[in-house]
Amino acid sequence: MSKRDYYEVLGVEKAADEKDIKKAYRRVAMKYHPDRNPDDPDADDKFKEATEAYDVLMNAEKRAAYDRFGHSGVDPNMGAGGFGAGGGSF
Repeated sequence: MSKRDYYEVLGVEKAADEKDIKKAYRRVAMKYHPDRNPDDPDADDKFKEATEAYDVLMNAEKRAAYDRFGHSGVDPNMGAGGFGAGGGSF
């Protein structure tokens, strides 16, 4: 499953400042919080996705890496530089 763009998840522009990101996160988190949506099986996943997006976009280093490399810039499971855990050439 491919991940959605973090800016899209929170509904903000790429140029959004921390205040806008925080406001958007609170709106999305309230909408999809599992305690508010016990009958919606997707609510938990949407809430976690919003929290992940917020964590990345509120951290200057992670946000810069995300803006430059996308999800592979912030996801340790993606590997560094496309070489994965096995490294490069020998």
